Amino acid sequence: MAGRFHNLAVKQDGTVWAWGDNSQGQLGDGTTTQRLTPLQVPGLTGVAALSVGTLHSLAVKQDGTVWAWGDNIQGQLGDGTTTDRLMPVQVPGLTGVVALAAGNYHSLALRQDGTIWAWGNNAQGQLGDGTTTQRLTPVQVPGLAAVAALAGGFYHSLAVKQDGTVWAWGNNTEGELGDGTTTDRRTPLQVPGLTGVAALSAGNYHSLAVKQDGTVWAWGNNAQGQLGDGTTTQRLTPLQVPGLTGIAALAGGTLHSLAVKQDGTVWAWGDNSRGQFGDGTTTQRLVPVKVPGLTGFVAPSTGGTHSLAVKQDGTVWAWGENAQGRLGDGTTISRFTPVRVSGLNL
Repeated sequence: MAGRFHNLAVKQDGTVWAWGDNSQGQLGDGTTTQRLTPLQVPGLTGVAALSVGTLHSLAVKQDGTVWAWGDNIQGQLGDGTTTDRLMPVQVPGLTGVVALAAGNYHSLALRQDGTIWAWGNNAQGQLGDGTTTQRLTPVQVPGLAAVAALAGGFYHSLAVKQDGTVWAWGNNTEGELGDGTTTDRRTPLQVPGLTGVAALSAGNYHSLAVKQDGTVWAWGNNAQGQLGDGTTTQRLTPLQVPGLTGIAALAGGTLHSLAVKQDGTVWAWGDNSRGQFGDGTTTQRLVPVKVPGLTGFVAPSTGGTHSLAVKQDGTVWAWGENAQGRLGDGTTISRFTPVRVSGLNL
């Protein structure tokens, strides 16, 4: 799971491993020392899923409890304070959680009952509670039920319901809510005309959805071609990414996007100035291009200017910018083609 400057991974045994920037303690090892290769987050076991914000980290355990660490300037750790935490702390009062999403300075949790709970920065209404009031502990997003999955952008939030409809709230300056306007929304609204959605991902100011039929739809900021429609034109409503079918998973980064097809190939589009496509170039692409030599992948993840993907064999591969050691290969040398994250097998 790639963040803007750091990364997390959970092994099958429920342990969590972290590498990259650690300036706010977001690696959870009790220090602020950057790590060039993965290290185990001490004392954290039985983890089922992770999410990574800009400078904070989230984990949900198999028992449904949520744990958080790193930067807490906006209360995004949900522990009732604004104190940074160098090691994981439990988010009090939050149980029965099955999925998480971290934005820039806000956090989201999906409970087994289909409700969403949110905390942290709320200046653009990204917590969805009808206010712009910062929340230091989780609050329920009202009026939103039967949710199947969620995603957190820089200042916006997304959810897909069990019926395949998509709901969005928060910042909308780039049209990332997909409602045809640039008006911020403090409560969830349905993205019109978008149905049959299976999964979502949120970039900084753009949004992505994969439908049950394997097509990809995108909206919001497109300054670097991250919507994949062959232009750099902002889109206020979802449009289909042309020529991209059979998609199993996707990820939206700061200014680029990734998708993994059902055949295990990886496709990329948007900004490539730091080699975050892994195609050996720094050439911007306005439409999806196949990343050469990458096969057998199941899960993509995008950071600010780097990318990660997990293979079917459990190995993790990374490419792009490597400041703070975010590629996990033991160096700070940027890589324009994928390298294996050192010693990590999920």
